[in-house]
Amino acid sequence: MTFKPYKNESDALSIAELTIENRVDRVSIFGSLDLTKDKQGLAHAIMLKKIIDDAIAELNASDLPAALPPPVIKTVDNPFK
Repeated sequence: MTFKPYKNESDALSIAELTIENRVDRVSIFGSLDLTKDKQGLAHAIMLKKIIDDAIAELNASDLPAALPPPVIKTVDNPFK
């Protein structure tokens, strides 16, 4: 696994039904993941922990603002009209 949090706008990975998407200003995690009490559950837990640990390390190494500004949302005309 070569997921490096906050390094690009394109990386995404899945752990079972959990999806993790990379952005330069955020890491989005959505879906669900069962950490079952078996070898597969352990492997999933280790993968998830590595991603979280890497994100925390990157955040700790950065000069962070108190909060990000809200995203700019642009409305465009419906091209299918």
